[in-house]
Amino acid sequence: MMSLKRIFITAGLSLVIILLGITAFTSWYTVDESEQAVILTFGKVNEGISEPGLHFKLPWPIQDVQKLSKETFSLQFGYDQKNGEIVDFPDETKMITGDENIVLADLVVQWKITNPGSYLYNSEDPQQILYNATSSSLRSIIGSSRIDDALTSGKAQIEAEVRDLLISLVERYDIGISVTAVKLQDVELPNDDVRKAFTNVTDARETMNTKINEANKYRNQRTQEAEGEKDAIISRAEGDRAARIETARGDVAKFNALYEEYKVSPEITRKRLVLETLDQVLPGAEIYIMSEDGNTMKYLPIRPLEKQTQTAPKDSQEGSGN
Repeated sequence: MMSLKRIFITAGLSLVIILLGITAFTSWYTVDESEQAVILTFGKVNEGISEPGLHFKLPWPIQDVQKLSKETFSLQFGYDQKNGEIVDFPDETKMITGDENIVLADLVVQWKITNPGSYLYNSEDPQQILYNATSSSLRSIIGSSRIDDALTSGKAQIEAEVRDLLISLVERYDIGISVTAVKLQDVELPNDDVRKAFTNVTDARETMNTKINEANKYRNQRTQEAEGEKDAIISRAEGDRAARIETARGDVAKFNALYEEYKVSPEITRKRLVLETLDQVLPGAEIYIMSEDGNTMKYLPIRPLEKQTQTAPKDSQEGSGN
């Protein structure tokens, strides 16, 4: 039979071997590139490890390690996609807009674990908290938006506002999660009749905008034409004014020159002016110079000579043509 001492020695050696095995197997751990770890000392969060590779820690049960993924996760709000099939949850996505219309809105939230200790121990279910915060943020923003903005051009603004509100809520809850992106998937009306009515309203609004744009285009065209006509009238008026000014200056110069002649020979100048005026007023009249006794004086027949001079070149041209 084995002695009691040998039994104690064997048990002690076995215990030492077990402790050495536990120390050897629990003092080293590895972290992949897609992982991050948190060290627990007697159950208390000590530090986080994000560098990949082989790391050392105190043996269990003094220190323990928890590993979490670094990947980006997707939270699908309002629907679920499994095996290529999409299942909608209309009761979760039904919301009331700021102008008291009902819409169905769903979105996708991209998130990552950035603080493993807070993610593991600050809340019982951080993903559920994120889901509830997403629902609250989306309903809050949709509830303060108009239906036109939610269905048409305001989606980008709604996404940005939901993202900002959701980030602030997650930071306040301190659940170790960071929101990286928010994508608004679909915003729809609850049934076909409402969708058809809203489509008719949208088409009418687009038609109205088209007509307004056409009217503005026509107005701009007519305004440009009127501006062009105005500029042309002003240009003609400026030209006419300049011409009248130059004509007036010429008349003044002519009058001054005539006045100088008049001062030298008043009687001759007066008669010449009378004859020139008669020639201008009555261009076809025959002028006779009368003597003081009333008899007609002989004068050189200038008019017949002018007529002969004008008809002579014509006759010569006809003769040469023959």
